[in-house]
Amino acid sequence: QVQLVESGGGLVQAGGSLRLSCAASGGTFSRYFMGWFRRAPGKEREFVATITPSGSSTGYSDSVKGRFTISRDNAKNTVYLQMNSLKPEDTAVYYCASRLGPAGNFGSWGQGTQVTVSS
Repeated sequence: QVQLVESGGGLVQAGGSLRLSCAASGGTFSRYFMGWFRRAPGKEREFVATITPSGSSTGYSDSVKGRFTISRDNAKNTVYLQMNSLKPEDTAVYYCASRLGPAGNFGSWGQGTQVTVSS
């Protein structure tokens, strides 16, 4: 299983932007479907975005569509989440995750990075 480490979180004002990174090691990164998830205080973990191994196809939750962009650089074993027009309700711990197929559970998870959006 690949090991994942997120970075790039922080405190930002509403309307601002952040870019999260997730570095992978210990596996063939280009084989993995990658996803971003988040958990807000007192809430369940929720899906944010996903990307296919080649990067040719992406998917987003309705709450972030049009504001967030997932991308990957297989040469750098890294997946990114560009977050624009941030809102206070985007405040959460953000996690990246990987799986080998287009469906089913994500098998590896990072430790998470905190994103806080102030109003």
